[in-house]
Amino acid sequence: MIHFSKYIWLYVLISAFVLVPGIMSLVLFGLRPSIDFTGGTLLEVTSSADVTAPAIESIARSQKLEVVDARQDQSILVRMKPAPPENVTRFEKDVRVLASDSATILRMESVGPVLGNELLIKAGIASGIAILGILLFVAYTFRNVTFGISAVVALIHDVLVVFGSFSLLGHFWGIEVDTLFVTAFLTTMSFSVHDTIVVFDRIREYEKRGERLTFSERCDLALTETMGRSVTNSLTICFMLLALVLLGGETIRWFAVALLIGTISGTYSSPFVATPVLIFLSSFKRSKSGSR
Repeated sequence: MIHFSKYIWLYVLISAFVLVPGIMSLVLFGLRPSIDFTGGTLLEVTSSADVTAPAIESIARSQKLEVVDARQDQSILVRMKPAPPENVTRFEKDVRVLASDSATILRMESVGPVLGNELLIKAGIASGIAILGILLFVAYTFRNVTFGISAVVALIHDVLVVFGSFSLLGHFWGIEVDTLFVTAFLTTMSFSVHDTIVVFDRIREYEKRGERLTFSERCDLALTETMGRSVTNSLTICFMLLALVLLGGETIRWFAVALLIGTISGTYSSPFVATPVLIFLSSFKRSKSGSR
């Protein structure tokens, strides 16, 4: 049996090292929202000698469209503020004339500011419902609210890691968050709790057996027996997501990156965040009941 509980302060330092820069970035810079949330028009077109970012910006200005951002890498990505539909239609026609046979329009999306705000509100509501549902479900399943609180603390840890990472990526590399990002962090919440419940179930099993172990020792034994399974399971997911990051194309690349960060964080948080929090809460609860 590996005594994982002896190194709780090391886990705190590792989590702080990852979380603090991300939280500071969230407070100072926030996230960089895509047009899914702000509203506007997004154009992505393959780059060629004739089709360049300045050429597309020139067409946008001629149609009285305000360009917010234009980036040229393997493809050209131009983001514009909301505008009348007829202006956007003329802009798309002019770009297609410019591209002709030398380039391809990969995507052309327009979202109104009202719809963008509605998506943001719904994403927040969905997150709140998921967190509350997980707390109540885990607390009811294990007949102990400390299990539910510990699972939610680990879940929030993972969500903050994903949000903080994308805040840093948005500030330094201009990476935006969109509706796929919402899907990624909701999936992260699910994966985080999935792995945590496996450990918690093993701890409950030892309690039912009446093993002559302290609560910390039960947790250590549960982690020792489940660690190999958790790491193997997570590695299979990470390999698949890494392939998507490298070969999946620009459209889903950052969605895969968000899932990859969430998977790594979820694998770490189940043994090294949720279980230490459970040990701390259980110890606090016993000391409080003992003082009475």
